[in-house]
Amino acid sequence: MAALLNHPDLLKKAQEEIDTHVGGSRLLDKNDLPHLPYLHCIINETLRLYTATPMLLPHEASTDCKIHGYDVPAGSMLLVNAYAIHRDPAIWEKPEQFSPERFEHGKAEGKFMIPFGMGRRKCPGENLAMRTMGLVLGALLQCFDWSRVGDGEIDMTPSSGQVMFKAVPLEALCKPRANMSAVLEKI
Repeated sequence: MAALLNHPDLLKKAQEEIDTHVGGSRLLDKNDLPHLPYLHCIINETLRLYTATPMLLPHEASTDCKIHGYDVPAGSMLLVNAYAIHRDPAIWEKPEQFSPERFEHGKAEGKFMIPFGMGRRKCPGENLAMRTMGLVLGALLQCFDWSRVGDGEIDMTPSSGQVMFKAVPLEALCKPRANMSAVLEKI
């Protein structure tokens, strides 16, 4: 939400997609999510740029192996820096820029993105998390018009630690969207 508030044109584009597919007579539901590709692009770009955990869980090499030309003996602890991978300029064009369009029409397919880890230790809740984020963000965008508090951009500086929260908590203003008043009255 913070990234969208810093890019109100992208927020409007997501609202237009929801209005076009779902409309204002009902709240979006799980069956609508596959028909909201731009919303999915926003979530992917947010996970790429603002990875919740910068370092994935440690792994141990079970056998001697080579990784990118380095000899890794069995028993070595391997740490994967997802934050660095997601911002690698060799992989991502303008890696510091919030641009959901990089995921449209499969443009980012095959690029290395691991917000939920990978392999056998990949987060088993990834599908649930993606669906929940889609439903929550989609409902917030569908039901409310959002704006920043004040004229300045929202500070996106992360805190330090194992989990990267925003250093400055998000404060935003919202007001019900006119086309959703009948739906919101029922809730």
